[in-house]
Amino acid sequence: MRGEAGRKQILRDALKDGWAGMWRYRSVLPEVEAVTLGEGWTPVVRSRRYKNVVLKEEGANPTGSFKARGLALAVTMARHYGLKKLAVPSAGNAAGALAAYAAAAGIEANIFMPKDVPFANYVEAKMYGANVTLVDGLISDCGRMVAERKEKEGWFDISTLKEPFRIEGKKSMGYELVEQLGWEYPAAVFYPTGGGVGLIGMWKAFAELEELGWVAPGKRPKMIAVQSAACAPVTRAFEEHDKVREG
Repeated sequence: MRGEAGRKQILRDALKDGWAGMWRYRSVLPEVEAVTLGEGWTPVVRSRRYKNVVLKEEGANPTGSFKARGLALAVTMARHYGLKKLAVPSAGNAAGALAAYAAAAGIEANIFMPKDVPFANYVEAKMYGANVTLVDGLISDCGRMVAERKEKEGWFDISTLKEPFRIEGKKSMGYELVEQLGWEYPAAVFYPTGGGVGLIGMWKAFAELEELGWVAPGKRPKMIAVQSAACAPVTRAFEEHDKVREG
């Protein structure tokens, strides 16, 4: 049998055999035919202001955000399992990503957005052919409408943490970051909280990297969740000692 060092080298070499973007890590993703628009392998840019800080430019993804990663894999698996209609509540970026990947997969996308979302996000989803409903309310109201109608309409709810594969797509950020840093962990990762899928996915990636032997077990990066001052329910809940807070 090959030793651990040989196993690690074989697995790393497998990353170099022709697949680009997120799917270069297909050995740790579901074995299915990918619905892909070229997502992943976004650049790491060193900060001019802080020499020890690097920025991962997720705006280079299709549809302009990290949402492309999770929705690429979620839609891939939806097509694999024969799903025909997907639904999601969104404040913008997830709507565009779902609309784009659903169009690529030939799947119907049903999107519920607060009516005050940026107009560009609405237009993007419509241009990809999604059924878009603007809601006079918050993202939580959009989520409630999806939940209330999905059974009657035959939709599969692809919302945050409603299925497992968005996390699998988002974990590619962790793999990429560590590879781009020479297979070493950064001291910390600052991440926009969102629905939490990216935070969970990256932490899952770090665990898998150690299990695979691609990095030496040790102190993992400190994960720091960041929220806008205008939308910080987790921060407020922490400061006010709430166990549960809905944004």
